[in-house]
Amino acid sequence: MPPRSARLARLSRSVTFSACHRLHSKSLSAEENLKLFGKCNNPHGHGHNYKVVVTVRGEIDPVSGMVMNLTDLKEYMQEAIMEPLDHKNLDKDVPYFSEVVSTTENVAVFIWDNLQKLLPQGILYKVEVHETEQNVVVYKGEQTIVE
Repeated sequence: MPPRSARLARLSRSVTFSACHRLHSKSLSAEENLKLFGKCNNPHGHGHNYKVVVTVRGEIDPVSGMVMNLTDLKEYMQEAIMEPLDHKNLDKDVPYFSEVVSTTENVAVFIWDNLQKLLPQGILYKVEVHETEQNVVVYKGEQTIVE
């Protein structure tokens, strides 16, 4: 009987969190911020119910039949996403965003970096952040090389 080849699969889990933020760059003037971010630059901020879909990938374990135990993934997402972000003012309560504009792109990077610290090496495939039903950011850990 020939050896069975390993089967790869992707496993996704989603969570929803609520947070507020203000799109504002310290590198821009008040006028430039207002022009760039419009109503999202409101000094009092605005809120979203963010949906985050985390996808991991790997070989299906022949014994457990799983890429990863969903209970473990749920706990990692609780620690990496829900605890630092849910019901928070991103700009005031999350130190990362004191120097980084709290765009959905940067929220996705923040979540990716937090998950990378917890998940087994190389298993994280994709982080999707749905700011609204119409606005979605997908981040797969890609970086550009700065010379």
